[in-house]
Amino acid sequence: MAVDVQHALADDGDALNNTINTTPLVDVMLVLLVIFLVTIPVIVQEIPLALPDYRNVVTITKPENIVIAVDAGENVYYNNELIDISQLRDRLLRRQEAVTDGNYPEVHIRADKRVRFEAVGRVILACQQAAIQKVGFITLPLAGGS
Repeated sequence: MAVDVQHALADDGDALNNTINTTPLVDVMLVLLVIFLVTIPVIVQEIPLALPDYRNVVTITKPENIVIAVDAGENVYYNNELIDISQLRDRLLRRQEAVTDGNYPEVHIRADKRVRFEAVGRVILACQQAAIQKVGFITLPLAGGS
């Protein structure tokens, strides 16, 4: 007694469903995706840091700013006047004491690229001893803008 499947289905009016039901597959994939997204931040360990932003700040020349230049021969110039390094701290102290409005001067150091760092270090030490709060270096911008 053989049963004819097509003939039996045709009699009931039901069609044979031969497509794959993808709903369970999509449900499982979404659950796996959620698990993956939740566990990745736990696996990747990172030290929290506040990284500095790099930006090129244009120097604004103010009358109260002090420009100290150091040439290749390690000569020190205080606002274009040649001075001895031993006099620099005293001049900076006098300039700091002369401030009455709280507008303390900034020191901008211009150093020849061939000068030894020791000469620039002596200028920085004099600024530190005179309690200068802002010290900056004046450089030329890189060629090509980078």
